[in-house]
Amino acid sequence: MPAHAGSARLPAPPAAPPPEPDLRHHGDAEVRGADGALTDLAVNVRTGTPPAWLKARIAASLDTLAAYPDGRAARRAVAVRHGLPVERVLLTSGAAEAFVLLARAVRARRPVVVHPQFTEPEAALRDAGHEVGRVLLDARDGFRLDPAAVPEDADLVVVGNPTNPTSVLHPADVLARLARPGRTLVVDEAFMDAVPGEREALAGRTDLPGLVVLRSLTKTWGLAGLRIGYVLADPDTVAALERAQPLWPVSSPALAAAVACSAPGALAEAAAAAGQIAADRDHLLAQLAAFGQIRTVAPAAGPFVLLQLPGADEVRAALRTRGFAVRRGDTFPGLGPDWLRLAVRDRVTTDRFAAALGETLA
Repeated sequence: MPAHAGSARLPAPPAAPPPEPDLRHHGDAEVRGADGALTDLAVNVRTGTPPAWLKARIAASLDTLAAYPDGRAARRAVAVRHGLPVERVLLTSGAAEAFVLLARAVRARRPVVVHPQFTEPEAALRDAGHEVGRVLLDARDGFRLDPAAVPEDADLVVVGNPTNPTSVLHPADVLARLARPGRTLVVDEAFMDAVPGEREALAGRTDLPGLVVLRSLTKTWGLAGLRIGYVLADPDTVAALERAQPLWPVSSPALAAAVACSAPGALAEAAAAAGQIAADRDHLLAQLAAFGQIRTVAPAAGPFVLLQLPGADEVRAALRTRGFAVRRGDTFPGLGPDWLRLAVRDRVTTDRFAAALGETLA
């Protein structure tokens, strides 16, 4: 009798799980070193920044470097900008430091991060020893947030608004439904000043229990190398985060930038920039709509757009040979190799990119 006669069919081996996303990959990796000559669509910092007047204010602060930084004036300026008492403001070395402080200082039994979003919050929580749950939003409904998808017992919830990389702007009332006693609700508003009118912002709200809002001055003002951001929260949370900070965590030049960027004239300039970004984003989306194989996430509200394209990882590599760096999407939980993020740039740059994209796809 043949050896195989009557033998049972062996079960197929289980499919290998998809690789875990690289939470530490960020857009700046696309344009480092020799790649700095590429046209940068991978980093969401506004081009042409910082403006000359802001450079002058920062340069003037260099005369104070012999003294230890004094953050009181900057803290007051941010408080006034949001109509809050100074006890509800904490200045940080970029918004990224705030994620580390929250991971270390906030006691959480079940932290949850809403994805796809900026990966640093989850990375910081994991580094602090937390087991992090994920709520993955669905591309099929435009990555919209349903508060019911967040576990009821989650006592620390992190969500971006507008969300990086999806560019989705969640309604403020939807986010407010996530707030409750016993839960810390962290809303990352790093890109909110790029939204005209800052609609749907929660910064300045004091009626929601456990609300922590993070802001960054990096994106609109071109200060990624200076590292300046801040936390808006109840005084007890601010005090707990401050105890977790090292002494003098924000440099004097960064404090000078915080004061300058909180002034009425700067806010008016940021509002004008937000309007221009919206117009430039519409132009980018119109150009992308000409390619039938590309699907964009819309409506987009941030200074970037997310698109889905079969073979996007190969397209990204080919675009580099044509002089353009774009942000890969597979490092964001909930996305994969068919996703790319594009920073919004001026129309001339967008038209050049669209031509390069057309050549690539052809």
